[in-house]
Amino acid sequence: MSTVTAIKSCATTACAYNHGGCTAFAITVGGDSTDPACSTFVSLDARGGLPVAEGHVGACQRLECIHNTDLMCTADAITIGADTATCQSYKAR
Repeated sequence: MSTVTAIKSCATTACAYNHGGCTAFAITVGGDSTDPACSTFVSLDARGGLPVAEGHVGACQRLECIHNTDLMCTADAITIGADTATCQSYKAR
């Protein structure tokens, strides 16, 4: 794998890394098979991360996802949903 997966969009506005999109340098997708979610999500009164929204997936802990190879996401891009920061690009094998 020579590239990392981009975060196409993130609707989780309560996350401190969402400032017009994901501003974390890299996120981890974790959760479980019924609710694969962004484990980097943090609800704070401050906003942090990069000055622009160019987040990527650094690691994926969902082994059963078709986009997971060697704990790395192989999708072209992912979408993170609102409230529980669900990875909407997740697909079980």
